[in-house]
Amino acid sequence: MTRGEEARGRRRLVVPVLVAVVAAGGTAAALGVPWERGGAAAGPAAVAFDLVTVEQGSLSSSIQLTGTLVHDAPVQVAAAGKGVLTALPAVGAVVRAGERLYESDGQPVVLMTGQRPLWRDLGPGAPEGPDVEQLKRNLIDLGFAKGLGLTADRKFTPDTATAVKRWQKSLGVRETGTVALGSVVMLPEKAVRIQQLGAQLGSALGSGPVLTVTRTDLVVTVQPAENQVSRFKPDGRVRIRLADGSTVDGRVRSLVRGSAGGDDKAGGGSDGPGAKTTATLVLDGQEKAQQAGPSAVTVSVVGDTAEHALIVPVTALLALDGGGYGVRVSEGGATRLVRVQLGLIADAKAQITGDVAAGAQVVIPK
Repeated sequence: MTRGEEARGRRRLVVPVLVAVVAAGGTAAALGVPWERGGAAAGPAAVAFDLVTVEQGSLSSSIQLTGTLVHDAPVQVAAAGKGVLTALPAVGAVVRAGERLYESDGQPVVLMTGQRPLWRDLGPGAPEGPDVEQLKRNLIDLGFAKGLGLTADRKFTPDTATAVKRWQKSLGVRETGTVALGSVVMLPEKAVRIQQLGAQLGSALGSGPVLTVTRTDLVVTVQPAENQVSRFKPDGRVRIRLADGSTVDGRVRSLVRGSAGGDDKAGGGSDGPGAKTTATLVLDGQEKAQQAGPSAVTVSVVGDTAEHALIVPVTALLALDGGGYGVRVSEGGATRLVRVQLGLIADAKAQITGDVAAGAQVVIPK
């Protein structure tokens, strides 16, 4: 530090302290601290101060939040056609493509894989369409088209009817070669988990959703505060501590922004008024998560880390004339002002480099 800087330091009665951004919460705190310099000069009263030790260790800007381990992408299943519910699956059951999802009028309603729901009967003479293509793709994947040379195009051919009859025979139903509306549910997933039943046995179809299904994979949802949202970057890395104490790594899949001032109700991230921002995190592996089951978890959003760093509280930092920052080091009953360079700032602590050693005492206000 030059003699001019030291002279200016003696003349000043007030040295503003760093306006520090605490990276863990993203909160800006303006810390104005007056320091008395000189003897009987008139001015603000001296502020009481303490001494803290300069530490050496690791400093990380990671943040931790509480999240929820849940099954992914719940979807309500509505029944097509008419009838009465005569069988329903158990909550928690996993149903795969080709298996019975529920039963109507004593006939199985089968899960198949597709993006579009069926809206008509499909059989000989049906006009070409994407629903025919979906059906044929399922018949091929489920093994009912072997030896028929069937391709997943949009035409309902005689070979398509043959594959349908094979499928119907495997179900133990009448072999008509026609897929009736309401006998198949098309969902995007090849396997779903039953999350909730929306109707009772004996209910008439069409009065509401029959059930709610999810994907079989587990994901983590978390609702960051507004000043934490910027930490959830696309594909950003996270670490999740499960209820049983084990950990699994993951990444940020999506961030759905809610309105400011959302309430504290779970399941936020919707578009409704007061909805909270919700981040969805996918896991690198499912085994540990499936063992733990749906539960509360601790989410660590990975940030920057400084190893073997010299660390002081941000309240020890002083803004210097001309720019830059310093700390006041206590030595033998006196203090000296030392210019420092800042590194990582996190958890109200700062990494510094300069003419300061680990174990030194620096001044902070009480």
